[in-house]
Amino acid sequence: MAMSFNVSQFLKTIPNKPGVYQMLNPDGNVIYVGKAKDLKKRVSSYFRQQLDSAKTKLMMSKVIDVQITVTHTENEALILENNLIKELAPRYNIFMRDDKSYPFIVLTQHKKFPRLSAYRGYKRKGQRYFGPFPNVGAVKETLHTMQKLFQIRCCNDSYFNNRQRPCLQYQIKRCSAPCVALIEPKEYQQDLNKAVLFLEGKNKLLINTLTEQMKKASAQLDFEKAAQLRDKIAKLTYIQEQQFVMRAGGDFDVLAITQNLQHTCIILLQVRDGKLLGNKHYFPKILLEESIETTLHAFISQFYFAADFIPKQILTNIKPEDAGWLTSALSEHVKYKVEIITPLRGEKKRWIELANSNAEQKLSSYLQENLSHKKRMIELAKVLKLAKTLNRIECFDISHNQGEATVASCVVFDQQGAVKRDYRRFNIEGITPGDDYAALYQAIFRRYAKQQKAGNVLPDLLIIDGGRGQLKQAMQVFKELNIESVQLLSIAKGTGRNPDFDALWQPEATKALTLVPNSIALHLVQQIRDEAHRFAITGHKQRRRKQQTHSILETIEGVGVKRRRSLLKAFGGLQGLRKASVAEIARISGISDVLAKQIYAILRREP
Repeated sequence: MAMSFNVSQFLKTIPNKPGVYQMLNPDGNVIYVGKAKDLKKRVSSYFRQQLDSAKTKLMMSKVIDVQITVTHTENEALILENNLIKELAPRYNIFMRDDKSYPFIVLTQHKKFPRLSAYRGYKRKGQRYFGPFPNVGAVKETLHTMQKLFQIRCCNDSYFNNRQRPCLQYQIKRCSAPCVALIEPKEYQQDLNKAVLFLEGKNKLLINTLTEQMKKASAQLDFEKAAQLRDKIAKLTYIQEQQFVMRAGGDFDVLAITQNLQHTCIILLQVRDGKLLGNKHYFPKILLEESIETTLHAFISQFYFAADFIPKQILTNIKPEDAGWLTSALSEHVKYKVEIITPLRGEKKRWIELANSNAEQKLSSYLQENLSHKKRMIELAKVLKLAKTLNRIECFDISHNQGEATVASCVVFDQQGAVKRDYRRFNIEGITPGDDYAALYQAIFRRYAKQQKAGNVLPDLLIIDGGRGQLKQAMQVFKELNIESVQLLSIAKGTGRNPDFDALWQPEATKALTLVPNSIALHLVQQIRDEAHRFAITGHKQRRRKQQTHSILETIEGVGVKRRRSLLKAFGGLQGLRKASVAEIARISGISDVLAKQIYAILRREP
């Protein structure tokens, strides 16, 4: 153990107090963060002659320094550990990577016709939020239900303000067309109130309200309205039957963790007002030999301290490590009592069983995909006659539209599949438009010059989408950077772009390598190539859209940020602005007649 200090002397200085410890490697990077109720006892356990775990022993062989932070309370230590893991992403910590915040449905401000829409991000004052939902799919499904039942608008304000006739949503009875005054604000507000009751989970109250309205309409001989209300009640009753899985009401989360073949899956079910909103799964990154209880503890800590909402009850299939410590810290964090319960009987036990079956099914599917992917990696190495195992593959592709807004993509795959956190895009500048060779050279050079300088892991195999010409660009870059450890391969599209005849080119080869159409090695290369293509096209479209939306107006002297925003909002975007007359442009606040003429002339010249 190559420590940079006297271990025995250091251990004597550690207090018997709560706190956090950080393990550092020779490069000064933190590779592990831990918390302790008693720092002296916990840190000393790492320096025993015989460590229980071979993986812990391997980690400690890389540690040259330990930094200690004493905290006032045990709860402070737990929160600090969680913050440091999120910030530093230490290699040997259990890490639940999920950078995205959870989605909500937001009720926006509008004097007459507020709208319901999906939202992800920081909550703003004055808006009303419903959720969080476990995934975007659950949000979309709920909004779709809102449109079918209550015909609440979902369009943005700029689109809404510039409508002159009803859109398709009105034709298919998904919106009441408030944009063209086909519904009165008072009637729209009544429909919106019903939608809010639905989102709050008050289905029973909503059904009772609609039933009374149906009886009233029938008594007044308004049978058409009564029939519409009857249909809504039938739909709501059906939805309620589908959602009301158990009678146990309230807000709570259900967590189930399962392990198999050194892989772990955690399923999170979110239950609000007794209804299951949906589920989300996690496959935590675990390098040390941690118990299943420790892994669940790490998930609860990392997930809930970053959550917008923590329910008062969290149901788990096993009791997490230091459950009392966790509940105390979470309760202190949200200022109300939070319980972590492992139910043994009753209806909440049935929720655990549901989560367990979901976790086992998801892990089984993951293992099947994982084993299949590994098999394809092994077969590809065999086909290419590589001496070493393929652990990491990267792939480049170029996307542009007649040379405009050129973007290069780099996607990464390891033995578990796509590593999306390592994906990168490169905006290509300073080349002849449409020169794919130059674009590829620039992207590859930028990527690996930076990786080499930072000492980051290089791929075992680099795949280029293209033929021998594209492959030579990668060969030239690696020659200049003196990189010899990376194998190179390009994949050229088959005759008639038929994927069955895709050809593989290797450096110095005089003939392309063609594999049979059902080759699992070929399928792997095609999958990675297609993913690079998708990622490049998405980046190109985003860049082009940004240029089309902003760059033309940015070139006009006198049109600053506020005036650009006003113009785009007033006309619903650049396309609407192009169709506007000089007089219409001049009516916008802050736009003079002279400036309006200038804007009109420039937009008409631009394609």
